Amino acid sequence: MSEHRLIRVHGARVNNLKDVSVEIPKHQLTVFTGVSGSGKSSLVFGTIAAESQRLINETYSSFVQGFMPTMARPDVDVLEGLTTAILVDQERMGSNPRSTVGTVTDANAMLRILFSRLGKPYIGSPQAFSFNVASISGAGAVKIEKAGVVTKERRSFSITGGMCPRCEGRGSVTDFDLTELYDDSKSLNEGALTIPGYSMDGWFGRIFRGCGYFDPDKPISKFTKKELNDLLYKEPTKIKVDGINLTYSGLIPSIQKSMLSKDVDAMQPHIRAFVERVITFTACPECGGSRLAEHARSSKIKGISIADACAMQISDLADWVRDLDEPSVAPLLDKLGHTLDSFVEIGLGYLSLERPAGTLSGGEAQRTKMIRHLGSALTDVTYVFDEPTIGLHPHDIARMNDLLLRLRDKGNTVLVVEHKPEAIAIADHVVDLGPGAGTAGGTICFEGTLDGLRASGTLTGRHLDDRASLKKDVRRPTGKLQVRGAGTHNLQNVDVDIPLGVLVVVTGVAGSGKSSLIHGSVAGRDGVVAIDQGAIRGSRRSNPATYTGLLEPIRKAFAKANGVKPALFSANSEGACPNCNGNGVIYTELGIMDTVATPCEVCEGKRFEASVLDYHLGGRDISEVLGMSIAEAEEFFGAGEARIPAAHNILSRLADVGLGYLSLGQPLTTLSGGERQRLKLATNMGEKGGIYILDEPTTGLHLADVEQLLALLDRLVDAGKSVLVIEHHQAVMAHADWIIDLGPGAGHDGGRIVFEGTPADLVAAKNTLTGKHLAEYIG
Repeated sequence: MSEHRLIRVHGARVNNLKDVSVEIPKHQLTVFTGVSGSGKSSLVFGTIAAESQRLINETYSSFVQGFMPTMARPDVDVLEGLTTAILVDQERMGSNPRSTVGTVTDANAMLRILFSRLGKPYIGSPQAFSFNVASISGAGAVKIEKAGVVTKERRSFSITGGMCPRCEGRGSVTDFDLTELYDDSKSLNEGALTIPGYSMDGWFGRIFRGCGYFDPDKPISKFTKKELNDLLYKEPTKIKVDGINLTYSGLIPSIQKSMLSKDVDAMQPHIRAFVERVITFTACPECGGSRLAEHARSSKIKGISIADACAMQISDLADWVRDLDEPSVAPLLDKLGHTLDSFVEIGLGYLSLERPAGTLSGGEAQRTKMIRHLGSALTDVTYVFDEPTIGLHPHDIARMNDLLLRLRDKGNTVLVVEHKPEAIAIADHVVDLGPGAGTAGGTICFEGTLDGLRASGTLTGRHLDDRASLKKDVRRPTGKLQVRGAGTHNLQNVDVDIPLGVLVVVTGVAGSGKSSLIHGSVAGRDGVVAIDQGAIRGSRRSNPATYTGLLEPIRKAFAKANGVKPALFSANSEGACPNCNGNGVIYTELGIMDTVATPCEVCEGKRFEASVLDYHLGGRDISEVLGMSIAEAEEFFGAGEARIPAAHNILSRLADVGLGYLSLGQPLTTLSGGERQRLKLATNMGEKGGIYILDEPTTGLHLADVEQLLALLDRLVDAGKSVLVIEHHQAVMAHADWIIDLGPGAGHDGGRIVFEGTPADLVAAKNTLTGKHLAEYIG
């Protein structure tokens, strides 16, 4: 029997793992530690969880498998004792404008049924309360063939949906600032249009000159009402210019089609800047931002409409649901109450159901996903968590720990990838990977108990009891940034002076209003560079070298050294291997079976045409350069014949933020949240901004790396920058020159400033939650 009490992994080689073998006890809580990039995720997610999911998918018929994501078997010799794995990762929720906290967690679906049963007046099925269903009706004749006779019948249908007709269920309407589209003192021929890409030299010039709706030589301010309307709003119309069929469309419909239909993050920077200048989003005047049509808001239970229910703070909504005593829908009320209580229990009671899912922070999104699993009747499951303490104040970490232990006590195996000592402390079993990152990692340094880890002398063991000390003396501010009457989200008319020229830490429990204050009142100002953890937009062709602009000087240096043109050294341009188009792998679609990715046999996965690899710089070809880690490349481009100062500067910035272990050619899609943020930080450090805002930069950082990050922040401040950090990590708080603490609670119990001053004063006062935890931490 004993062998079934373990999950056995033998010979795992996913990513940087070096033939790792490990045995993980079932029905216990195992924590995986190690520096960033040491292979924790490769072992837990890439090997154990991936194989478990793949095996479960194989139990379905091939018809069903055709609709499921396809997975290749991980590179591992033996995997035994697996159980069903449920993943709770840190991926941000999609930024679909129609997705809210309520729609993501099924709470909305239950509320809609509740209102369609109990709401007075009765307006229709649950669809009538959904802001994603439009009301439509139609009628007409249909042909029906029965026994060879064709008869015509008249049919009519109508669907009652809850979508607000004005904003189409988005809750906001867009207005165009026309002064940003054109300069009305000029004519079109003089270049009045200021929209990127709309120049009069190309097709647009031909269309505007030949359409005949207005005179291209007349200043726009002199246009008649009809001419201006044609220029701005005319629907797409077929026209003929010089015998060529073209389509004329007004400026606003064409911008809506070409720019507004895209995800903001996917746009090129100059187009994004244009869209942010030109378009103002205002709450929809008809539904007041609730997304719902009038009839859906008119049906009420005890004086509350579904729009009011979704706008309430979840902790209040839970109380309201508990007070409804309706035997006819008792099971529904029970389930809804349970879901809402889970929100409160997990520390998200301050959200409301109408909050757009794209605005949740990484930690909030992760905890929202956990809600599904808390009330689940499944046991003997393997739960896999990726840093569940992200975005949590030390006060909230204790609650999160209780949840993990409760999942374990239900008879489940819980695997957690984690860096925070408070979370490692509850482990039954610890597996420490390392010793370094990237190629220097991928081996198991220690497995056993927590006390064993302390005594083991591994990097994690040595840093486990690190306690930062308060600074002896703090820097003096050089100026201040005034925030007056901040009221974003739950902020209660906050006034605060943020000192400049020093390291400021903004802290407070999750949901206390930190991000609202910084992103709502500071981020948009001149000279402010805000760096968050949002996904970096990039395909599997993008990598750190392309994202940071590092490849540009490298290609030029290769071209100059070999007397050929730079485009040859791009795998997305002329130098691409013709067989795999520069992907390095070939994807074979097999209908309902798995899509198979096989390394390209022509270039052997190097992505370049063979002739390109004959050109060398400093004895290396371009594919060898892309295979280097950032730390190696920094050395390579720093001296000797391959010296490229421009490339070396970018590389040293990447090494400074602790990404020395990433390889230059690693696809961006494989980076973790913390890695993405540090990549953005390195890219933005070259910018001219005077104030940097960082949103939890310690995410995904090992205890040993936090020291390196603090040294980097110090260097930024010493170089004359102001650094503003939203952070929960006590080591960062202790290192600050000035702390702004928000609270006292979350949601409508927060939104006020409960302390501002030096860390030493905060510890001495001990009158806020943060103060108490910081005092304990420093001991």
